[in-house]
Amino acid sequence: MTPGMGATRTLRAMSRTETPADVLRMPLTELEALGMPASSAQFVHDGKALAAAEAEMQRVAEQGAGILTHDCDEYPQRLREIYDPPPVLWFRGETALLSLPGIAVVGTRHPSPYGAGMAQMLSRDLASRGMVILSGMARGIDTEAHKGALEAKGKTVAVWGTGIDVIYPKENKRLAEQILANGGCLLSEFPTGTFPAPQNFPLRNRVLSGMSVGVLVVEAAEHSGTRITARCAMEQNRDVYAVPGNVTNKNSWGPNTLIKQGAKLTATWEDIWEDLPSQVRIDLEDRLSGSGMGAASRGGGAASLFAEQEMPPTERLVYSHLRADEAVQMDELIERLEGELPSAEIFTALFELELAGRIRQMPGKKYVRTF
Repeated sequence: MTPGMGATRTLRAMSRTETPADVLRMPLTELEALGMPASSAQFVHDGKALAAAEAEMQRVAEQGAGILTHDCDEYPQRLREIYDPPPVLWFRGETALLSLPGIAVVGTRHPSPYGAGMAQMLSRDLASRGMVILSGMARGIDTEAHKGALEAKGKTVAVWGTGIDVIYPKENKRLAEQILANGGCLLSEFPTGTFPAPQNFPLRNRVLSGMSVGVLVVEAAEHSGTRITARCAMEQNRDVYAVPGNVTNKNSWGPNTLIKQGAKLTATWEDIWEDLPSQVRIDLEDRLSGSGMGAASRGGGAASLFAEQEMPPTERLVYSHLRADEAVQMDELIERLEGELPSAEIFTALFELELAGRIRQMPGKKYVRTF
C-alpha cells in the first residue's frame, strides 16, 4: 500500500526484518537501509502505510474476501519460485486450489469458432482429470477456458488484472459467480478498487504462468499479451503448449510460431497429460482414484477430434454440412440442403443437435460444431 514499493522491493525489505511489524517502528534511516526510496520510507514513518493497510483490510472484510502474504502456508508454492512473486494476493473462494497442479490457458480476446471450441474442449478434458484451469477471465479464450472447466465440474482459478471487487469485463459477472459457486477461486495482486489499466495485465500474466505447471496458447496474434505470458513461462522454466491454427488466420501466428520455437503441438488433452512431470501425473491419478472417479469413468479412453457419433439420418445430414472452424449461416445451410430436406426438418435437426451439445448457435443465426 506504500507508493514506490513494488513486489521486489517489498519482499527484499521483509526479508531483512524478523516480522513485518518491525518496519512500522523503524526510524527513517533504518527504513532507507531496507532499500526503500526516501518518499516510501517517509510514508511508512509518518504512519500513512499503517493507516492505508488498516483501511484496505476493512474493505477486504466488507467484500467477503481475504489476503495471502508471501509467508502464508496457502500461498502457491510454484509462485514463490519466480523472480518477482507478489508479496500479497487478494482472493475470494478456495485457496487450497492454488497449490494444486494447474494449466494456464491463454489466447486472443477475439477467437475464431475453432479457437473457442478448442479452448473449451481442452479445458473441459483436463479439468475432468483433476487439473486446475488457470486463466484471466478476459473475453475470448480466457472465458471459454473457464467455461470448459465448469462444464466438467472441475476447478478453475481466475487471475484478475483488477481489484478483487472490480469485475472486468462486466459481462463476466455471472461467470465469476459460477466459478465461486463451483468451488473455484478469484485471485488478484492488486488492492481493492483497482480499475483496469493496460500496465496491470502484463503483471497479471506472470502470476498466471508462475502458478502453473505449463501454459497452453490457443490463438494469439503477432502483437498480443499472450506472447508476454508465453515468454514469462519460458523464463520461469514452465512448459509451453500450443494449439496449431490455420496459417491464413492472423490469430494463428502466435501458437504456430511457438511450435516452431519448440512449444509442444497440442491437439488433445493427452498431448499435455503425457508431457506432465511424473510426480504431477501420479498425484493427479491418486486424487482421481481417491474420489472414486478414475480417468475411464470421467470420459477417459483415447482422445480423438474425429470420434464418430451416432445420430438420426436427418441430424447426421445437417451435421455434415457444419464445421468446427467456421460458422455457417442458417440461410446458407437451407440453400445447401435444398432438395434434400425441407426447412422445417432442418430447424428440428438444428434444435436437436444443439440440445445434444453437438453444435452451438452463434450470433446472427450462425451454427458451428462443438468439439
